[in-house]
Amino acid sequence: MPRETNKVILARLEEWKKQDAPLPQYLTVYAQLLQREVEMESSLLPVDPPLTSEQAEQRLRQGQSLLDFDAIAFDWKVVHEHYRAIVDVIDSNLANEDDESHRMTQIADNFELFRQIIEDWYKNIPLSSIAIEACVPEQLLNATLQAVMKPFLTVHAEAMAGLVKQELWRRRYCPVCHGKADFAYLDKARSSRWLVCSRCDTEWLYQRLECPHCGTQEQTHLSYLTDETETYRLYVCKNCHKYIKAIDLAKTNEVILMPLERIMTLDLDRQANEAGYQPG
Repeated sequence: MPRETNKVILARLEEWKKQDAPLPQYLTVYAQLLQREVEMESSLLPVDPPLTSEQAEQRLRQGQSLLDFDAIAFDWKVVHEHYRAIVDVIDSNLANEDDESHRMTQIADNFELFRQIIEDWYKNIPLSSIAIEACVPEQLLNATLQAVMKPFLTVHAEAMAGLVKQELWRRRYCPVCHGKADFAYLDKARSSRWLVCSRCDTEWLYQRLECPHCGTQEQTHLSYLTDETETYRLYVCKNCHKYIKAIDLAKTNEVILMPLERIMTLDLDRQANEAGYQPG
């Protein structure tokens, strides 16, 4: 379960902190954000699936994700406080402009605007105009909202996990929250490729020979790079110039924590960017 995985990751990071060398800054920031996420998840009550199994199956067959924005159980006061806490973590660790964190905080002062921004983010509506008006980087705004929404989406994803029938879903977006995949893995049993949602950590089965970003199946456009051990893969697409990182579970006997792998494989992101590819 994602929430239990997060606690295991925090424990592992604590063990690393006790070693002689200090944690790199990116892991320090990640640990603080994850600690906040775990605290928020612990305070949230379990939720009931908003759909019956029959309704869920019908939606999956039609290519519709299961969790509508209006079905998310929000306490907006809690969301507001969580947003401010995330901004504080980012501000205390990153060398942003002097007034950037203040401008990020001001976004939440207008409640109706704040709610609309979160809804737009959830529905994958670009926030460029809002970012320009607020004088904050769009990438920073998106990353902040992702950190804010993660515990709420995780709780709902856990409740709806049993409704996702893998045989009905081979699409490029999450069957629960409609998020995009930012990581993948090959399972040990059949080397099948699974995608991992960047927003709620839901995992779903996907075709091996198809780009998870643009959907091309043209083999001359698809390739991957790997390391000496062949444990990690960097799938790239020459059609859309995007990439996705992956791990082959058959190549390792270690316990793999997918959310942590996102962070520990930042060098793969660097290699992809240097080669002219962008994340999906």
